[in-house]
Amino acid sequence: MRDLPFARVLVVEPVSSGNALVAAARDLGLEVAVASYDADDRTLTDEVRSLADAVIVVDTNDQEALERAVLATHRETPFSAVLAGCDFHVPATARLAAALGLSGLRPETVEEVRDKALMRARSSEAGLRTPRFAQATSLDELRAAAEHVGFPCVIKPVDSSGSIHVSRADTWEELRAAFDRLLADHSLDLGRTLEHRAIVEEYVAGPEFSADGYVIGGRTTVVALTRKLLGPEPAFVEVGHLTPADEDAEVMLRVEEYVRAVVKAVHLTVGAFHCELRMTPGGPVLIEIAARLPGDRIVDLVHLATGVSLPRAMIAAHLGWSLEDVQAAGVPRAKSAGIRFHLADGHRSYRRLNGWDRLSRLPGVVETRLTIAAGEPIPEPGDFRSRIGHVIFTADSFQEASDLWHAVGDAVTVE
Repeated sequence: MRDLPFARVLVVEPVSSGNALVAAARDLGLEVAVASYDADDRTLTDEVRSLADAVIVVDTNDQEALERAVLATHRETPFSAVLAGCDFHVPATARLAAALGLSGLRPETVEEVRDKALMRARSSEAGLRTPRFAQATSLDELRAAAEHVGFPCVIKPVDSSGSIHVSRADTWEELRAAFDRLLADHSLDLGRTLEHRAIVEEYVAGPEFSADGYVIGGRTTVVALTRKLLGPEPAFVEVGHLTPADEDAEVMLRVEEYVRAVVKAVHLTVGAFHCELRMTPGGPVLIEIAARLPGDRIVDLVHLATGVSLPRAMIAAHLGWSLEDVQAAGVPRAKSAGIRFHLADGHRSYRRLNGWDRLSRLPGVVETRLTIAAGEPIPEPGDFRSRIGHVIFTADSFQEASDLWHAVGDAVTVE
Protein backbone atom coordinates (compact mmCIF):
# COMPACT_ATOMS: atom_id res chain seq x y z
CA MET A 1 0.00 0.00 0.00
CA ARG A 2 1.44 3.33 -1.04
CA ASP A 3 1.73 6.20 1.40
CA LEU A 4 -1.73 7.70 1.59
CA PRO A 5 -2.36 11.42 1.88
CA PHE A 6 -3.81 12.73 5.10
CA ALA A 7 -7.53 12.14 5.31
CA ARG A 8 -10.01 12.56 8.13
CA VAL A 9 -13.08 10.31 7.99
CA LEU A 10 -16.30 10.63 9.99
CA VAL A 11 -18.53 7.60 10.60
CA VAL A 12 -22.07 8.48 11.67
CA GLU A 13 -23.58 6.10 14.24
CA PRO A 14 -21.59 2.91 13.59
CA VAL A 15 -23.60 -0.27 14.19
CA SER A 16 -22.91 -3.83 13.02
CA SER A 17 -20.78 -3.57 9.85
CA GLY A 18 -20.49 0.17 10.48
CA ASN A 19 -18.02 -0.78 13.20
CA ALA A 20 -15.89 -2.38 10.47
CA LEU A 21 -15.65 1.02 8.77
CA VAL A 22 -14.00 2.47 11.85
CA ALA A 23 -11.56 -0.45 12.04
CA ALA A 24 -10.77 -0.23 8.31
CA ALA A 25 -10.09 3.51 8.49
CA ARG A 26 -7.77 2.96 11.43
CA ASP A 27 -5.97 0.11 9.62
CA LEU A 28 -5.39 2.46 6.69
CA GLY A 29 -3.78 5.01 8.99
CA LEU A 30 -6.55 7.56 8.49
CA GLU A 31 -7.76 9.87 11.20
CA VAL A 32 -11.21 8.65 12.16
CA ALA A 33 -13.97 10.35 14.13
CA VAL A 34 -17.34 9.00 15.16
CA ALA A 35 -20.61 10.87 15.60
CA SER A 36 -22.93 9.06 17.98
CA TYR A 37 -25.60 9.54 20.59
CA ASP A 38 -23.49 7.07 22.61
CA ALA A 39 -26.29 6.03 24.96
CA ASP A 40 -29.08 3.46 25.17
CA ASP A 41 -29.15 1.29 22.03
CA ARG A 42 -26.75 3.69 20.31
CA THR A 43 -23.94 3.16 22.83
CA LEU A 44 -20.61 2.70 21.10
CA THR A 45 -18.71 -0.55 21.52
CA ASP A 46 -15.50 -0.50 23.53
CA GLU A 47 -13.57 -1.41 20.38
CA VAL A 48 -14.93 1.53 18.39
CA ARG A 49 -14.29 3.88 21.28
CA SER A 50 -10.66 2.72 21.45
CA LEU A 51 -10.12 3.07 17.70
CA ALA A 52 -11.68 6.49 17.19
CA ASP A 53 -9.48 9.58 17.36
CA ALA A 54 -12.52 11.61 18.39
CA VAL A 55 -16.11 10.97 19.40
CA ILE A 56 -18.70 13.66 18.70
CA VAL A 57 -21.55 13.02 21.11
CA VAL A 58 -24.77 14.30 19.53
CA ASP A 59 -28.30 13.11 18.88
CA THR A 60 -27.74 11.70 15.41
CA ASN A 61 -31.51 11.55 14.89
CA ASP A 62 -31.63 15.35 15.06
CA GLN A 63 -30.36 16.59 11.68
CA GLU A 64 -29.83 20.20 12.76
CA ALA A 65 -27.95 19.19 15.89
CA LEU A 66 -25.85 16.69 13.93
CA GLU A 67 -24.85 19.25 11.29
CA ARG A 68 -24.15 21.91 13.91
CA ALA A 69 -21.87 19.63 15.94
CA VAL A 70 -20.01 18.24 12.93
CA LEU A 71 -19.58 21.63 11.25
CA ALA A 72 -17.98 23.01 14.41
CA THR A 73 -15.39 20.23 14.32
CA HIS A 74 -15.01 20.45 10.54
CA ARG A 75 -13.98 24.11 10.77
CA GLU A 76 -11.04 23.17 12.98
CA THR A 77 -9.86 20.10 11.04
CA PRO A 78 -11.86 19.43 7.87
CA PHE A 79 -13.29 16.02 7.18
CA SER A 80 -12.43 14.32 3.88
CA ALA A 81 -15.44 11.99 3.87
CA VAL A 82 -18.51 11.19 5.94
CA LEU A 83 -19.85 7.64 5.99
CA ALA A 84 -23.11 6.14 7.22
CA GLY A 85 -22.48 3.59 9.96
CA CYS A 86 -25.95 2.06 9.69
CA ASP A 87 -29.01 1.96 7.46
CA PHE A 88 -31.11 4.41 9.47
CA HIS A 89 -28.54 7.17 9.13
CA VAL A 90 -27.92 6.97 5.38
CA PRO A 91 -30.21 9.99 4.67
CA ALA A 92 -28.73 12.04 7.51
CA THR A 93 -25.22 11.28 6.27
CA ALA A 94 -26.10 12.27 2.69
CA ARG A 95 -27.43 15.62 3.88
CA LEU A 96 -24.39 16.11 6.10
CA ALA A 97 -22.02 15.36 3.23
CA ALA A 98 -23.82 17.92 1.06
CA ALA A 99 -23.57 20.52 3.83
CA LEU A 100 -19.80 19.91 4.01
CA GLY A 101 -19.35 19.83 0.24
CA LEU A 102 -18.18 16.20 0.31
CA SER A 103 -18.91 13.13 -1.79
CA GLY A 104 -22.22 11.45 -1.00
CA LEU A 105 -25.64 10.43 -2.21
CA ARG A 106 -27.90 13.23 -3.43
CA PRO A 107 -30.09 14.50 -0.57
CA GLU A 108 -33.06 14.96 -2.93
CA THR A 109 -33.08 11.24 -3.89
CA VAL A 110 -31.49 9.53 -0.88
CA GLU A 111 -34.85 8.39 0.54
CA GLU A 112 -35.14 6.04 -2.44
CA VAL A 113 -32.65 3.71 -0.76
CA ARG A 114 -34.45 3.84 2.60
CA ASP A 115 -38.18 4.06 1.88
CA LYS A 116 -39.22 0.69 0.48
CA ALA A 117 -42.25 2.16 -1.31
CA LEU A 118 -40.09 4.72 -3.15
CA MET A 119 -37.53 2.02 -3.86
CA ARG A 120 -40.21 -0.17 -5.45
CA ALA A 121 -41.67 2.72 -7.44
CA ARG A 122 -38.34 3.87 -8.88
CA SER A 123 -37.31 0.34 -9.84
CA SER A 124 -40.66 -0.32 -11.48
CA GLU A 125 -40.52 2.98 -13.38
CA ALA A 126 -37.14 1.88 -14.73
CA GLY A 127 -38.80 -1.18 -16.26
CA LEU A 128 -37.35 -3.66 -13.78
CA ARG A 129 -39.27 -6.65 -12.56
CA THR A 130 -40.46 -5.96 -9.02
CA PRO A 131 -43.27 -7.33 -6.85
CA ARG A 132 -46.71 -5.73 -7.13
CA PHE A 133 -47.15 -3.52 -4.09
CA ALA A 134 -49.28 -0.88 -2.40
CA GLN A 135 -48.86 1.25 0.71
CA ALA A 136 -51.12 1.11 3.74
CA THR A 137 -51.53 3.37 6.76
CA SER A 138 -55.11 2.42 7.63
CA LEU A 139 -57.41 -0.58 7.48
CA ASP A 140 -59.15 0.77 4.40
CA GLU A 141 -55.80 1.17 2.64
CA LEU A 142 -54.74 -2.28 3.85
CA ARG A 143 -57.84 -3.87 2.35
CA ALA A 144 -57.32 -2.00 -0.93
CA ALA A 145 -53.67 -3.11 -0.96
CA ALA A 146 -54.68 -6.73 -0.42
CA GLU A 147 -57.15 -6.53 -3.30
CA HIS A 148 -54.47 -5.05 -5.56
CA VAL A 149 -51.68 -7.46 -4.59
CA GLY A 150 -53.60 -10.66 -3.84
CA PHE A 151 -52.60 -13.58 -1.61
CA PRO A 152 -50.14 -14.81 -0.57
CA CYS A 153 -48.52 -11.46 0.15
CA VAL A 154 -45.84 -9.96 2.37
CA ILE A 155 -46.29 -7.00 4.70
CA LYS A 156 -43.34 -4.94 5.92
CA PRO A 157 -42.65 -1.47 7.35
CA VAL A 158 -41.34 1.02 4.81
CA ASP A 159 -38.37 2.09 6.93
CA SER A 160 -37.23 -0.76 9.17
CA SER A 161 -34.53 -3.44 8.83
CA GLY A 162 -33.51 -6.79 10.27
CA SER A 163 -36.78 -8.47 9.16
CA ILE A 164 -38.69 -6.59 11.89
CA HIS A 165 -42.44 -6.95 11.27
CA VAL A 166 -41.86 -8.63 7.91
CA SER A 167 -44.48 -11.35 7.58
CA ARG A 168 -46.16 -13.50 4.97
CA ALA A 169 -49.96 -13.51 4.96
CA ASP A 170 -52.10 -16.06 3.18
CA THR A 171 -55.45 -14.64 4.26
CA TRP A 172 -57.02 -11.31 5.15
CA GLU A 173 -57.10 -12.32 8.81
CA GLU A 174 -53.36 -12.98 8.84
CA LEU A 175 -52.65 -9.70 7.06
CA ARG A 176 -54.84 -7.74 9.46
CA ALA A 177 -53.17 -9.36 12.47
CA ALA A 178 -49.68 -8.54 11.14
CA PHE A 179 -50.71 -4.93 10.48
CA ASP A 180 -52.16 -4.62 13.99
CA ARG A 181 -48.89 -5.87 15.48
CA LEU A 182 -46.98 -3.27 13.49
CA LEU A 183 -49.29 -0.45 14.62
CA ALA A 184 -49.02 -1.55 18.24
CA ASP A 185 -45.22 -1.48 18.25
CA HIS A 186 -43.97 1.77 19.82
CA SER A 187 -40.55 0.48 20.82
CA LEU A 188 -37.40 2.34 19.87
CA ASP A 189 -34.75 1.10 17.45
CA LEU A 190 -31.58 3.23 17.50
CA GLY A 191 -33.63 5.92 19.20
CA ARG A 192 -36.30 5.95 16.47
CA THR A 193 -39.89 4.84 16.63
CA LEU A 194 -41.18 2.64 13.84
CA GLU A 195 -43.08 4.53 11.16
CA HIS A 196 -46.55 3.00 11.06
CA ARG A 197 -46.64 2.89 7.28
CA ALA A 198 -46.40 -0.43 5.55
CA ILE A 199 -46.19 -1.84 2.10
CA VAL A 200 -48.08 -4.93 1.07
CA GLU A 201 -46.33 -6.70 -1.76
CA GLU A 202 -46.63 -9.77 -3.92
CA TYR A 203 -45.06 -12.89 -2.40
CA VAL A 204 -42.19 -13.93 -4.67
CA ALA A 205 -41.26 -17.60 -4.49
CA GLY A 206 -37.66 -18.65 -5.03
CA PRO A 207 -34.25 -18.81 -3.34
CA GLU A 208 -33.04 -15.57 -1.79
CA PHE A 209 -29.66 -13.92 -2.30
CA SER A 210 -27.77 -10.74 -1.52
CA ALA A 211 -25.53 -9.04 -4.05
CA ASP A 212 -22.91 -6.91 -2.33
CA GLY A 213 -20.55 -4.44 -3.89
CA TYR A 214 -19.72 -0.80 -4.44
CA VAL A 215 -19.99 2.15 -6.80
CA ILE A 216 -16.75 3.98 -7.59
CA GLY A 217 -16.42 6.61 -10.27
CA GLY A 218 -19.88 5.84 -11.58
CA ARG A 219 -19.08 2.15 -12.09
CA THR A 220 -21.07 -0.50 -10.23
CA THR A 221 -19.23 -3.66 -9.16
CA VAL A 222 -20.89 -6.73 -7.65
CA VAL A 223 -18.20 -8.39 -5.54
CA ALA A 224 -20.12 -11.44 -4.37
CA LEU A 225 -23.50 -13.12 -4.50
CA THR A 226 -24.44 -14.66 -1.15
CA ARG A 227 -27.06 -17.37 -0.63
CA LYS A 228 -29.39 -16.41 2.20
CA LEU A 229 -30.88 -19.13 4.39
CA LEU A 230 -34.19 -18.25 6.03
CA GLY A 231 -36.15 -19.71 8.92
CA PRO A 232 -39.73 -20.94 8.60
CA GLU A 233 -42.41 -18.60 7.29
CA PRO A 234 -44.51 -16.55 7.97
CA ALA A 235 -41.43 -14.77 9.39
CA PHE A 236 -38.29 -14.20 7.32
CA VAL A 237 -35.56 -14.56 9.94
CA GLU A 238 -32.15 -14.97 8.34
CA VAL A 239 -30.53 -18.03 9.92
CA GLY A 240 -27.47 -18.19 7.72
CA HIS A 241 -25.48 -17.00 4.72
CA LEU A 242 -23.15 -18.85 2.34
CA THR A 243 -20.64 -16.93 0.18
CA PRO A 244 -20.27 -17.17 -2.76
CA ALA A 245 -23.56 -18.65 -3.94
CA ASP A 246 -23.36 -21.73 -6.14
CA GLU A 247 -24.71 -20.19 -9.34
CA ASP A 248 -23.43 -20.55 -12.88
CA ALA A 249 -21.88 -17.77 -14.95
CA GLU A 250 -25.08 -17.06 -16.89
CA VAL A 251 -27.07 -16.48 -13.69
CA MET A 252 -24.33 -14.25 -12.32
CA LEU A 253 -24.39 -12.12 -15.47
CA ARG A 254 -28.18 -11.71 -15.17
CA VAL A 255 -27.85 -10.76 -11.51
CA GLU A 256 -25.09 -8.24 -12.16
CA GLU A 257 -27.04 -6.63 -14.99
CA TYR A 258 -30.17 -6.44 -12.84
CA VAL A 259 -28.34 -5.03 -9.80
CA ARG A 260 -26.64 -2.35 -11.89
CA ALA A 261 -30.05 -1.31 -13.19
CA VAL A 262 -31.48 -1.15 -9.64
CA VAL A 263 -28.50 0.91 -8.45
CA LYS A 264 -29.09 3.35 -11.28
CA ALA A 265 -32.87 3.49 -10.72
CA VAL A 266 -32.55 4.50 -7.06
CA HIS A 267 -29.70 6.97 -7.75
CA LEU A 268 -27.12 5.11 -5.68
CA THR A 269 -24.11 6.97 -7.06
CA VAL A 270 -21.27 6.26 -4.64
CA GLY A 271 -20.27 3.86 -1.91
CA ALA A 272 -21.31 0.39 -0.80
CA PHE A 273 -24.59 -1.37 -1.50
CA HIS A 274 -26.42 -4.43 -0.20
CA CYS A 275 -29.05 -5.68 -2.65
CA GLU A 276 -31.43 -8.47 -1.64
CA LEU A 277 -33.29 -10.35 -4.34
CA ARG A 278 -35.09 -13.57 -5.10
CA MET A 279 -34.34 -15.72 -8.11
CA THR A 280 -37.34 -16.79 -10.18
CA PRO A 281 -37.67 -18.61 -13.52
CA GLY A 282 -38.12 -15.18 -15.08
CA GLY A 283 -34.97 -13.78 -13.50
CA PRO A 284 -34.06 -11.81 -10.36
CA VAL A 285 -36.70 -9.81 -8.48
CA LEU A 286 -35.82 -7.03 -6.04
CA ILE A 287 -36.54 -7.52 -2.35
CA GLU A 288 -34.73 -4.33 -1.32
CA ILE A 289 -31.48 -2.43 -1.69
CA ALA A 290 -29.54 -0.43 0.89
CA ALA A 291 -26.74 2.11 0.46
CA ARG A 292 -24.52 0.61 3.11
CA LEU A 293 -22.35 -2.35 3.94
CA PRO A 294 -24.14 -5.67 4.51
CA GLY A 295 -24.81 -6.72 8.09
CA ASP A 296 -24.85 -10.22 9.60
CA ARG A 297 -21.06 -10.45 9.19
CA ILE A 298 -21.43 -10.81 5.41
CA VAL A 299 -18.56 -8.31 5.20
CA ASP A 300 -16.36 -10.95 6.84
CA LEU A 301 -17.68 -13.79 4.66
CA VAL A 302 -16.95 -11.79 1.51
CA HIS A 303 -13.44 -11.03 2.73
CA LEU A 304 -12.77 -14.68 3.61
CA ALA A 305 -14.06 -16.02 0.29
CA THR A 306 -12.99 -13.30 -2.18
CA GLY A 307 -10.22 -11.35 -0.44
CA VAL A 308 -12.10 -8.08 -1.02
CA SER A 309 -12.53 -5.67 1.88
CA LEU A 310 -15.90 -3.98 1.36
CA PRO A 311 -15.21 -1.43 4.15
CA ARG A 312 -11.98 -0.36 2.44
CA ALA A 313 -13.78 -0.15 -0.90
CA MET A 314 -16.47 2.05 0.65
CA ILE A 315 -13.87 4.36 2.14
CA ALA A 316 -12.03 4.58 -1.18
CA ALA A 317 -15.27 5.40 -3.01
CA HIS A 318 -16.07 8.36 -0.79
CA LEU A 319 -12.50 9.67 -0.79
CA GLY A 320 -12.20 9.42 -4.57
CA TRP A 321 -9.35 6.92 -4.26
CA SER A 322 -8.80 3.67 -6.14
CA LEU A 323 -9.08 0.15 -4.75
CA GLU A 324 -5.34 -0.17 -5.30
CA ASP A 325 -4.73 2.88 -3.11
CA VAL A 326 -6.31 1.14 -0.13
CA GLN A 327 -5.39 -2.44 -1.09
CA ALA A 328 -9.04 -3.44 -0.97
CA ALA A 329 -8.47 -6.65 -2.95
CA GLY A 330 -6.37 -9.34 -1.28
CA VAL A 331 -5.93 -13.12 -1.36
CA PRO A 332 -8.99 -15.18 -0.36
CA ARG A 333 -8.58 -17.33 2.73
CA ALA A 334 -10.97 -20.00 1.48
CA LYS A 335 -13.15 -20.91 -1.50
CA SER A 336 -16.34 -20.58 0.54
CA ALA A 337 -17.44 -19.05 3.83
CA GLY A 338 -20.62 -19.16 5.86
CA ILE A 339 -22.40 -18.21 9.04
CA ARG A 340 -25.01 -20.11 11.02
CA PHE A 341 -27.29 -18.23 13.42
CA HIS A 342 -28.75 -20.24 16.27
CA LEU A 343 -32.33 -19.76 17.36
CA ALA A 344 -33.81 -20.73 20.72
CA ASP A 345 -36.39 -23.20 19.34
CA GLY A 346 -39.27 -21.38 21.02
CA HIS A 347 -37.55 -20.90 24.39
CA ARG A 348 -37.89 -17.47 26.02
CA SER A 349 -34.62 -18.12 27.86
CA TYR A 350 -32.26 -21.07 28.18
CA ARG A 351 -30.15 -22.78 30.82
CA ARG A 352 -27.52 -24.31 28.54
CA LEU A 353 -26.61 -24.94 24.92
CA ASN A 354 -25.60 -28.55 24.63
CA GLY A 355 -22.78 -28.98 22.15
CA TRP A 356 -21.89 -25.30 21.89
CA ASP A 357 -18.43 -25.66 23.44
CA ARG A 358 -17.48 -28.33 20.89
CA LEU A 359 -18.26 -26.16 17.85
CA SER A 360 -14.96 -24.28 17.91
CA ARG A 361 -13.13 -27.61 17.41
CA LEU A 362 -14.94 -28.44 14.17
CA PRO A 363 -12.76 -28.20 11.02
CA GLY A 364 -13.32 -24.86 9.30
CA VAL A 365 -14.89 -23.01 12.23
CA VAL A 366 -13.22 -19.63 12.70
CA GLU A 367 -15.50 -17.95 15.24
CA THR A 368 -18.25 -18.79 17.72
CA ARG A 369 -20.08 -16.07 19.61
CA LEU A 370 -23.13 -15.86 21.87
CA THR A 371 -25.23 -12.70 21.71
CA ILE A 372 -27.79 -13.77 24.34
CA ALA A 373 -26.36 -15.43 27.44
CA ALA A 374 -27.92 -18.20 29.48
CA GLY A 375 -30.69 -16.87 31.69
CA GLU A 376 -31.23 -13.68 29.70
CA PRO A 377 -34.66 -13.08 28.15
CA ILE A 378 -35.01 -13.93 24.47
CA PRO A 379 -37.22 -11.63 22.39
CA GLU A 380 -40.26 -12.96 20.61
CA PRO A 381 -39.28 -14.95 17.52
CA GLY A 382 -39.81 -13.24 14.19
CA ASP A 383 -36.70 -11.16 13.47
CA PHE A 384 -32.95 -10.98 14.05
CA ARG A 385 -33.33 -10.10 17.74
CA SER A 386 -34.36 -13.68 18.58
CA ARG A 387 -31.01 -15.15 17.45
CA ILE A 388 -28.89 -16.28 20.39
CA GLY A 389 -25.51 -16.77 18.75
CA HIS A 390 -23.59 -17.53 15.58
CA VAL A 391 -20.79 -19.62 14.11
CA ILE A 392 -18.57 -18.46 11.22
CA PHE A 393 -16.76 -21.07 9.14
CA THR A 394 -14.87 -21.68 5.90
CA ALA A 395 -14.96 -24.59 3.45
CA ASP A 396 -13.47 -25.80 0.17
CA SER A 397 -16.74 -25.59 -1.78
CA PHE A 398 -20.31 -24.33 -1.57
CA GLN A 399 -21.54 -27.87 -0.95
CA GLU A 400 -19.08 -28.38 1.91
CA ALA A 401 -20.14 -25.03 3.39
CA SER A 402 -23.80 -26.04 3.13
CA ASP A 403 -23.07 -29.38 4.80
CA LEU A 404 -21.15 -27.64 7.58
CA TRP A 405 -24.02 -25.18 8.06
CA HIS A 406 -26.35 -28.10 8.71
CA ALA A 407 -23.80 -29.88 10.92
CA VAL A 408 -23.27 -26.80 13.07
CA GLY A 409 -27.01 -26.50 13.57
CA ASP A 410 -27.51 -30.17 14.35
CA ALA A 411 -24.67 -30.14 16.89
CA VAL A 412 -26.44 -27.77 19.31
CA THR A 413 -29.60 -28.28 21.36
CA VAL A 414 -31.24 -25.75 23.68
CA GLU A 415 -32.32 -26.46 27.27
